[in-house]
Amino acid sequence: MDHFTFKDLLNPEFYIKMGGFWLILFIIFAETGLFVGFFLPGDSLLFISGIYAVDIVKETFGTTGSDYVDTSVLAFAIATAAVLGNEVGYWFGRRTGPRLYSKQDSFWFKKKYLYQAHDFFEKYGATAVIAARFIPIVRTFTPIVAGIVGMDKKKFLLDNIIGALMWSFSLIYAGHYLDRFLKVQYGIEIKNHLELIILVIVSVTTLPVILKFIFSKKTYPKD
Repeated sequence: MDHFTFKDLLNPEFYIKMGGFWLILFIIFAETGLFVGFFLPGDSLLFISGIYAVDIVKETFGTTGSDYVDTSVLAFAIATAAVLGNEVGYWFGRRTGPRLYSKQDSFWFKKKYLYQAHDFFEKYGATAVIAARFIPIVRTFTPIVAGIVGMDKKKFLLDNIIGALMWSFSLIYAGHYLDRFLKVQYGIEIKNHLELIILVIVSVTTLPVILKFIFSKKTYPKD
């Protein structure tokens, strides 16, 4: 890429082409476990990584000769990064979480996201850890909130693993096999329409969150 822009940080293909396997894992780790990573691509990165799964694994380790195995290796690695990210978020919540409520808003930190995640967690209980995987922004703050409210470590770990596996494998497989299906059946090359796909995924996954922010009548303290 000739010129780097902030827009590139929101483009999943940027991470795939610039850093491949290891950068993808780091982005997933940061997006799911560090509160500064809420703006990073998650769902769209997984879906598009599924499209490039065989190439990504081949360039990193060499191919196994099986599309299914190569794709599964990537999905499992991403799930592992997601689990570790959430565990770090949980630990951070247990250690320093309460102080976040008195932290001032900044470019990297928005207190309203923390309150939204807390409400989500309180409403859905332990299921929030699994369900939050599929909701942008909320999945970043949920493990922190779980640590703040003192959720049982073993229970959190179990739900964390289940959620990470469901999230990773569903989106990686969806990207990989939808790409193959459209290519074989209709001659459509998804890689030529990535901008549209990213727009659709981002719209579908973030619209519920945006609508909640707009229409929620609940106000949160600023201090």
